[in-house]
Amino acid sequence: MNTIRLVSWNIAKRKKPIRILEESDYDVALIQEYPFPEERWEKEFYDRGAKVMRLSDNVEVCEVRSIPQGRKAEWDELTVSAPGIIAAAHIIPKSLEPFIAVSVYARWERPHLRTKTSWSVGYPDAMAHRAISDLSTFIGSTNPATHRILVAGDFNLIHGATKNNPLALPARDQSVFTRLEALGLEFVGPQHPNGRQAQPQPYGLPADTKNVPTYYSSRQKPETAANQLDYVFASRGFHEQVKVWALNEPDDWGPSDHCRIHIELA
Repeated sequence: MNTIRLVSWNIAKRKKPIRILEESDYDVALIQEYPFPEERWEKEFYDRGAKVMRLSDNVEVCEVRSIPQGRKAEWDELTVSAPGIIAAAHIIPKSLEPFIAVSVYARWERPHLRTKTSWSVGYPDAMAHRAISDLSTFIGSTNPATHRILVAGDFNLIHGATKNNPLALPARDQSVFTRLEALGLEFVGPQHPNGRQAQPQPYGLPADTKNVPTYYSSRQKPETAANQLDYVFASRGFHEQVKVWALNEPDDWGPSDHCRIHIELA
């Protein structure tokens, strides 16, 4: 077997997506909003987060143990800036070179209670930047060719949003994509034609946008999903082996408010 199949999926704390994944032909799942069991330290602060899950015998998955900030990390531990925003694992396929897979869940954060704001939900870019700081531990050279890192997840950002987009903080959103690029991580999608585009085109996007909707709100359904919040990045050079598309057709969507992001490595 010369192809590894991964999926990135925000499962919204639901059990049915887990059963679907366990019965699928995927090798690895990068999950967001995975419900934490009671014994995990993250549970003390938040009840859901990122996870890397092995789904087949075609790969070995060596999860990197996450620890909170406050003590020096051991040889194969990952210091996490905020509970649940990142999970990482060494993926060792039978037929391909090993790589590091990172699941990111950039959850929303509200402004300080003393801060006047009209943002009813908050902002996601701070958590995204915390996750980037955490995954930077896997980068030890300015030459991206020395790394094989795949990053995927729910960033809660709108790629390419224009200044008049009421659902985004465009400059702050773009800073996340710019920082990942500076670390040698290429944006690999999903982008049209690797996914169905929203019709009509959502307000606040450029005319030539290639965004594909990956999320629908409580007032929408898969057919009317409008915004892309889920993205995949890979080390420059390694990214040429990565193919990505959104399974966002209504019949393919699945039992979550986010669709599955299909990832193939060859």
